[in-house]
Amino acid sequence: MELRQRLLSHLARRDYVPISVTELARQWRTGTGERRRLSGLVQSLLLEGAIVAIKGNRLCLPRAANLVSGRINFRQNGAALVFPEAKPNEPDKPPVYISAENTGVALHGDRVVARILDPADRDYPRRRTGDEAAGQVIRILERARTTLTGTLHRGRLHFYVRPDDPRYPHDILVPDPTQAGLKPPPIEGDKVIVKLHDWTERHLNPEGVVTDRLGRTFEPGAELAAILHKYNLEPGFPPAVRREIATLPGTVPVRDCAGRLDYRGVPTFTIDPDDAKDFDDALSFETLAGGEIRVGVHIADVSHYVRQGSALDREARRRGNSTYLVGVVVPMLPVELSNGLCSLVEGEDRLTKAVLFTFGRNGRLRHTACANTVIRSRKRLTYRQAFALLFEDRLDKIRRLPPPPMHQTGSTGRPLSELSPGELADLQHWVRQLWTIASRLRLERMKGGSLDLDMPETKIFVDQNGFADRLELITNDESHQLIEEFMLLANEAVARITRTHHLSSLYRVHDDPDEERLEEYRKLLATFGVKAGDLSRRENVVHLLPLLRRHPQGHLLRTQLLRSMRKACYRPTPDGHYGLNKKDYTHFTSPIRRYSDLAVHRVFDSSLARRGGRDAQQGRHGGSTSAGIATLAEHLSLTEINSTEAERESVKVKLLEFFERELDRKKKTHFPAIITDVRTHGFFVELTESGAFGLVHISSLKDDFYQLNSSGTTFIGRKNHRRFELGHKISVVVHRVDREKRLIDFSVPN
Repeated sequence: MELRQRLLSHLARRDYVPISVTELARQWRTGTGERRRLSGLVQSLLLEGAIVAIKGNRLCLPRAANLVSGRINFRQNGAALVFPEAKPNEPDKPPVYISAENTGVALHGDRVVARILDPADRDYPRRRTGDEAAGQVIRILERARTTLTGTLHRGRLHFYVRPDDPRYPHDILVPDPTQAGLKPPPIEGDKVIVKLHDWTERHLNPEGVVTDRLGRTFEPGAELAAILHKYNLEPGFPPAVRREIATLPGTVPVRDCAGRLDYRGVPTFTIDPDDAKDFDDALSFETLAGGEIRVGVHIADVSHYVRQGSALDREARRRGNSTYLVGVVVPMLPVELSNGLCSLVEGEDRLTKAVLFTFGRNGRLRHTACANTVIRSRKRLTYRQAFALLFEDRLDKIRRLPPPPMHQTGSTGRPLSELSPGELADLQHWVRQLWTIASRLRLERMKGGSLDLDMPETKIFVDQNGFADRLELITNDESHQLIEEFMLLANEAVARITRTHHLSSLYRVHDDPDEERLEEYRKLLATFGVKAGDLSRRENVVHLLPLLRRHPQGHLLRTQLLRSMRKACYRPTPDGHYGLNKKDYTHFTSPIRRYSDLAVHRVFDSSLARRGGRDAQQGRHGGSTSAGIATLAEHLSLTEINSTEAERESVKVKLLEFFERELDRKKKTHFPAIITDVRTHGFFVELTESGAFGLVHISSLKDDFYQLNSSGTTFIGRKNHRRFELGHKISVVVHRVDREKRLIDFSVPN
C-alpha cells in the first residue's frame, strides 16, 4: 500500500489514538530510510491540511479533533470567515465564523487550521451574526502574501504602513524607510511596498521593511502600481518576447493567405465598444442560391503567429488572459499583435478561423462548417452605430453619428459620414438581416431554458491625467445581443466538434448551483414578497427572472441570485453550462485576450485535419494529453479569478476617486439608489448605476426626527411621516469619502 494511503487509513481507524510521528515510526518498526520518508510525508500533509498536529505534536485527521482547514477571509471589523477546503466527491462545507479576538496571527487570505468551538467554551463569541459554526484559528498553514502595499505614516516613535486593503486590520511597523537606500526616499503619505516579517505574537503588531516607493497615495499612477503589484500583473513583456515580435511582419504576407477560404470579397464587419482597441471577431453575410443565408463568425487566427512553445506562447500562457483595469489594459499579447497584426481592423487583410452557419429561408440552421479564412473588414462599427442601423430609418441621422476615437492608424476606418448612400444602405441591410437571425436564436435559447442573467454595467472613464471623470451605464441592448448570439453559437459548435471527435480540449463549464444556497436565496426572496418555489428546478428560475426585472428591488435581488450560483471555470471535460443550459460549450471567440481560446484554436486545427482525412498530428497542432489539459484548465481558471479580482479592485478605487471628486463639485449630482439594509444608526444604499455601496447616517437627515419602526426595517419621520424603508428607491448625494477605509457616506437631498 502506498505510504500516504497507509498513513491516512491508519489515522482514520476507529481505535486510533493520536500519537507523534516518532511513536508511529516505532509502532510500524520502520527503517531509517522509510522513517525519513514518513517524516517528509507528515510535513507535506500538515502543509496541505490533510492531517493536523494537536498538543504534543500528536497526529490526527482534522475531523477527529473537530478541526477544519481552509482560507480565512477577513471583514473590516476584524472578524473573519474560514472557508473549508473542498474535498473530492464531498459537498461543500459551510464557512466557520471567527471573531476578531480568535483570529490569532492570521492575515486575510491565509490558509489556516481552525478549531470548532463548543458554545460552552470560554472563547466562544457571544456577539455575532449568522448561524455559522464558530471557531478559533490555531495554526497558519500558508501565508497568502509576503508583501503588501499601503500608505507610509510616521508616529511619535516609529514608522508604520497602513495596508491599502482594509481587511488587513493591523498596521505594519517598519524601520526608518529613509535609511533603506531607496531613491527617492519614501516620505509620509507615500504609497509603498512592505515586505512582511514572520508574525508570531498577536499582542504585537506585524513588522516588515519598505522595499519600494510607488508614488503619492491616491495619485492615479500610484494606485495603479499598487494593484499591479498586488495581483502580479506586468504591463511590459520580457526581452525574449520582444525579440520574437520583432521578427513578425507588419502586414499579412500574400503567402500566408494560401490554402484559406478567401472571404475578402464577402461583406464582413466588426461591432465593438467605442473605446475598443483590439478586434477579435467579425461577421460575414452571404445570400446563397435558393434564398439561404450564410453567416460567418471569423475569429482572429492568433495561433498562426503564436507558435506553441515559443516565448510568446509561454508568456501568454503564464498571463492566461488580458486584464482590463479602469483606463488601462494589461494585455495577454504585445500590442503589435493585439492591436495590430491579429486585430481585425477595417480595410486590412487578416487571417481568421471561421465557423460558417447556413440558415434556410425559414431561419432554421441547416449546416455548420469550419475553415481557416482570410478576410478584409469593410466597416468597424460601434455598438451605438449598429443600434442606429437597426432601428433608425433616416440615413442622414445615422451618417451624423460620431466615429469612435482614434487609437491607432487604421483602427477606426472611414466615418459613416463618408459612406455613399448605397454603401450605408447595404450596411444597414446586412446588420438588420443578421439581427433577424440573431433575435430568433435568442428567443429559442431563452425558450430552451437559458437564463437571462445580464446586468447593466457601469463603465468608468478617466481624463487625460488618469483621474476618474465620468460614469456611463452600459445596457445589453440589441446591438450587443446580435454579436452575443453568434459568438455563443460558434462556441457551442466548436465544443460539439471537439467532443464528438474525442479531441483533448478545454471546455467552459458552469456547474449547477448548490441547493442549500438556492434555498437560502429563496428565503431571502420571501422577505421581499417574492414567491419562487423550488429553485433547484430550472423552470422556476426561468420564471423568476422576469419577475425580478419588474420588482422594485429587482436589481438587488438579481445581484444576490448571481452570488448564489457557482463560478464558471475551465475543465478538460464537457460538463455543461448551467447558465446557458448547453451541454457543449467552450471559449473560441476571443484568442487575443484569452489563452483558453488560443488553446482551443489549436485543437480546431486538429479537427480540420481529421475532417480532411489527414493525420490530426495533435502534437504539432497543439493538442495535449488529458493530464496536460487538466493542468492548463486549472491554471487558466486561477488567472481568470486573479484578473477578475484585480478589475473589481480597480473599479472600487476609481469609484472612490470619482465620488471624492464629486465632493468638490458646486452642483451636486443626484444618484438613484436602493436601500439595502437598515440599522439603528442609519441605512445602507446601493447606487443602481454604479453598484457603489454607502451609508446614510441618521444624523444626516436634518428635516425631521426619524425613528426606527418595531420591525427594524423603516425609519419614519415624527412630523412629516417620511419613510426610508428597506428596498425602497431613493436619490442620494455624496456626503463623505474615506479612501483609506474605502467607505462612502451619502446623504438625502432635501
